Amino acid sequence: MTIVLVDIEHVTHTCPAHPDPHPFDTRWTVVDVIPGGPCRAPVTIRCGDTTATIACRRHEPAKRQCGACRVIVTEHTITTRHLDEVGG
Repeated sequence: MTIVLVDIEHVTHTCPAHPDPHPFDTRWTVVDVIPGGPCRAPVTIRCGDTTATIACRRHEPAKRQCGACRVIVTEHTITTRHLDEVGG
């Protein structure tokens, strides 16, 4: 399985319409990617006389993908900052 490690930063603010702090900007930064390797269950597709073999991640839903094609996103750090702390 491919593992993607991300850092998430939420920037919140308050406004007259919504006095409670709420996020208005969310950024995901990819920190590391650990590849799962080649597909272990390739799929053959046909269109007329033409056939092609593709990785199962391009054709199957996530629950039917092989272990190498499945992608897992792991949150490394989650940071929440208010607009005043950011300097805006």
